[in-house]
Formats: sequence, structure tokens, C-alpha cells
Amino acid sequence: MVQVRGPVEAPFDERCHVPSVVKINVLTVPAEQRETLEKRFASRAHAVENSDGFEWFELLRPVEGTDTYLVYTRWRDEESFQAWMEGPMKSAHQGGGEGAERPKPAASGSTLWSFEVVQQAGPKGE
Repeated sequence: MVQVRGPVEAPFDERCHVPSVVKINVLTVPAEQRETLEKRFASRAHAVENSDGFEWFELLRPVEGTDTYLVYTRWRDEESFQAWMEGPMKSAHQGGGEGAERPKPAASGSTLWSFEVVQQAGPKGE
């Protein structure tokens, strides 16, 4: 008979909730379009927050040496991200409705990076 003393550690993914999917949209934004891009994101500031499976959003402005913005979102799973892409995101990018002219894109290029979170850490409690 084996006796175990103290807590038994579970594998990493069972000890804490680890968000499983990160999507980073890499946007090439000419200097003259930066303000336009940021205003558009600000006007849709809370559009993603109520989506099922959504966990986090950040718009990252380049500081020096690049014209690349990063749009960071974190999702519970790939299915949640895809549901948002086919629903609210698609609607938001289709413009102002029937007959309305769609605004010119602020970005001149876009690439989507996808990642699975395998480790994470936060600040240590005191």
C-alpha cells in the first residue's frame, strides 16, 4: 500500500484555467492612417466583450521602427473565435448597411497568427 502525504499536483492544465487560443492580427498601418485605425477600434470598443468564449483584447501600437500594429485577442477555444468571426466580427466589417459605402481600410496589410497557450504566469501574491 502506498500512502501519499500532502497535496497531489495535477498536470499543469488541470491546476488552473489556461486559455487555449490566442489570435494576433498583424496590421500594417501607414503613419497617416494610425489615427483612423485607433478611432475605429475605439468606436467598437466593447463589440467583442460579450462574445461567448472571449477572454481578452489589446490593441498594441508600435513604438519605434515599424508600422505594424498587433491586435491581441484570447479565446476559450477555437470554436468561440470562429463563431465570433462568422457573426459579430463579420457584421462589423461589412460597413454601414445596404447601399452605404464601406470606409477605406486603415491597414494596408493583415496577417492572422494563431497560438495555443501552453504556459502562463501572473504576478506573485505577497
